[in-house]
Amino acid sequence: MALETIDTAAKRGVLAVQEYVVLTGRALSNIFRRPFYAGDLFQQADIIGVGSLPIVILTGFFLGGALAMQSSATLMQFGAAAFTGQLVSFSMIKEIGPVVTALMVSGRNASGMASELGSMVVTEQIDAMRALGTDPLKKLVMPRIVSTVVMLFFLTILADMVGILGGGLVAVVMLGQSGSQYLHNAYQSLEYPDLLQGLIKPIFFGFILATIGCFYGMRTKGGTQGVGRSTTQAVVVSSILIIATDFVIIRFMLGVFGR
Repeated sequence: MALETIDTAAKRGVLAVQEYVVLTGRALSNIFRRPFYAGDLFQQADIIGVGSLPIVILTGFFLGGALAMQSSATLMQFGAAAFTGQLVSFSMIKEIGPVVTALMVSGRNASGMASELGSMVVTEQIDAMRALGTDPLKKLVMPRIVSTVVMLFFLTILADMVGILGGGLVAVVMLGQSGSQYLHNAYQSLEYPDLLQGLIKPIFFGFILATIGCFYGMRTKGGTQGVGRSTTQAVVVSSILIIATDFVIIRFMLGVFGR
């Protein structure tokens, strides 16, 4: 019985991966095909990008401030409190900024995509679109993927900037450090591999959270309860994949650039 259960679970997992690859491939193949649905692209960009601004700004600011306080307390033990800016900028740009921003956007938008598309599936709106000759993957999935990748890229940059400024505010006001010294160490020590790592990650993360959210939304079954399950699965799976992908990117960048 246990072997049958394991076998069934394995088959279900392989089938899910296959369906995910097919859905993602079909959606991406529609990017350069007419019609382009520019209105849907801008609408999703507004929902995903502009709608996520408050949570990204607040999260980045307080994370930068908390990081400055924690790192300064540790660095003071070694007489190196002046390097607080360097540690904050490294941490925000290379790791905390991209990962936390992706997780925040995933919790807000991957769940939203799954619930919205899942509701359309269970109310047979997707079937109605197909009957009218409209490809749901091009109309619904492709704009969400493109908009998420583009907007998460800029949201991550914004989170990095706000985090560094938040850390600087804490360092100057609460810790009594020099503002010019903090900013000098924050940007002077950054190198090309550091910026490249911080800018590559949101592209992968945005693709993951958009495709996972759309995938679970499009395969929703079981009415309103199914919508709830799809929403939960989308957030959980996208968050795990984001963290796992972050590990892979870090290992690759260390192997290529050594930092």
